[in-house]
Amino acid sequence: MTYKAPVRDLIFALNHAADFGRLESAFPGADADTVAAVLEAAGAFSAEVLAPLNRIGDRVGARFENGQVISAPGFADAYRQFAQGGWNSLSAGAEHGGQGLPKVLEIAVFEMVQAANMAFGLCPMLTQGAIEAITLHGTARQKSLYLPRLVSGEWTGTMNLTEPASGSDLGAVTTQAKPDGKGGYELTGQKIFITWGDHDVADNIVHLVLARLPDAPPGTRGLSLFLAPKRLVREDGSLGEGNALRAGSIEHKLGIHGSPTCVMLFEGAKAEMVGAPNQGLAAMFVMMNAARLQVGAQGVAIAERAYQQALAYSLERQQGRSAWTGATPSRLFDHPDVRRSLMLMKAKISAARAICLSTAVAADLAATAGNPVDRDAARFRQELLTPIAKAWSTDIGVEVASMGLQIHGGMGFIEETGAAQHYRDARILPIYEGTNGIQAIDLMGRKLALNKGQAVRELVGDIFPTAAALKSADDGWLHTIGAHLETGLAAVQAATGWLIERRGHAQPDALAGATPYLKLLGDVVGGWMLAKEALAASEMLAAGEGPQDYYRTKIGLARVFAEQILAQAPGLTQAVTQGSVDLFRATPEALGA
Repeated sequence: MTYKAPVRDLIFALNHAADFGRLESAFPGADADTVAAVLEAAGAFSAEVLAPLNRIGDRVGARFENGQVISAPGFADAYRQFAQGGWNSLSAGAEHGGQGLPKVLEIAVFEMVQAANMAFGLCPMLTQGAIEAITLHGTARQKSLYLPRLVSGEWTGTMNLTEPASGSDLGAVTTQAKPDGKGGYELTGQKIFITWGDHDVADNIVHLVLARLPDAPPGTRGLSLFLAPKRLVREDGSLGEGNALRAGSIEHKLGIHGSPTCVMLFEGAKAEMVGAPNQGLAAMFVMMNAARLQVGAQGVAIAERAYQQALAYSLERQQGRSAWTGATPSRLFDHPDVRRSLMLMKAKISAARAICLSTAVAADLAATAGNPVDRDAARFRQELLTPIAKAWSTDIGVEVASMGLQIHGGMGFIEETGAAQHYRDARILPIYEGTNGIQAIDLMGRKLALNKGQAVRELVGDIFPTAAALKSADDGWLHTIGAHLETGLAAVQAATGWLIERRGHAQPDALAGATPYLKLLGDVVGGWMLAKEALAASEMLAAGEGPQDYYRTKIGLARVFAEQILAQAPGLTQAVTQGSVDLFRATPEALGA
């Protein structure tokens, strides 16, 4: 089916949930007309150029032939159009050829790119992270040589962390970096699961690689970050000979077939260090955190694509009797449970979208706010929301894609409809860039301690006024939303207090509650985002402005989310505080080993 870019929903979320207006002074060029023009153009490109390639990317996929990776049909030409259109340069600095627009606008654009063709979107997504890492940690020479070509899209970037014996445990990385006696290094080792590690869509690939110096201490303290291009780069920026690195194979995967996932072999590859020796993980975390937010947006994107297809099918498929009109046959859309499912899908997508955009606004404020206090507050909010944006949104991606299959019924299980691809593609999202369990542990372990717990207290404090405003409204629907949001906040406070207390002396209990805590906090923050949209929609309804049905539906989505998701918050608090004793008692033998 075709893809329709949700530009209206993106603009509404930016303005009424993500507080985009707070960036006005730092980005005067990102006015309402410019934002709308950028989103409309990106939406058109995504729908007209990228979306038609999604199915062939799935059916044919990337290929590995004679030691080379060949991209899926049409991908190389689409990438050239993507780069020529300037879509790779949105938030990069003007000094390197970028457009200097807010990060949040890049996230909004990339949501549409990923929804249209997630396998394609992974390539420029990783380049964005490489740009950020080199910008913050690269030398002046590295910035001048590599950034202009990465920003332009002439070259692409990758992230090389995982090895056969070290998945999420980066302390077990064994790739070696040997000084070459000329100020550079030679990399030797194997990396796996390297997304777009090799391809034919751009002139060069800039690999950022975690490796160890010969005298490095063990564990993550001994990791350094290195830059190794596929083709060596001369001092004038022109391309030289091929480097001693190559793809050994590509993986056969459940989904994202158009994205080559490579085994990369470094065989004495020439490289240069990025950042300080043995400080590579800190430098790489810049790229990892950028990718985590982008992957959260991928969750929104794949959910949006699956929702659009399910909605279209529900309007086409005739079956049964309408519960409202008695008409026979009726559209699937006219069955209450189908419409409930669709509204719940739409509500979850809207909540996840707003969470990701809010995280990006916080990142922009952390870099541009006018004083250190505001920058620190924004940075703490960004760090707190990032694991939620990544994990909660990608869980929503899988859930909504699954609900989309359910609406299709048996036809959803048939590959020809295309609905199954969305589910297969979505399933990687909770796994890569730090599994969602790792995100939950990060939230519980590191993020609750941010600024001595002040980050989460400020988040809760920001939500209370929205709940109060809703509860004081004359509209009974708004009052209901506010009451459930208040209940959710009470659940978050109880669970947060228990976790903070347990972190100190009962770590297994806290770890056992981490995943339900992330879901709880994601549910409540998502409900808050929808509540803010509902308040704005109510004001517009009262003023008689704009599309009235759209605004009424915004309020309806917030209420559906409140009644069906926020209402479950107290139960999630019980899950958070269950403790670990039952887990400790469960032996492998008792579990059937």
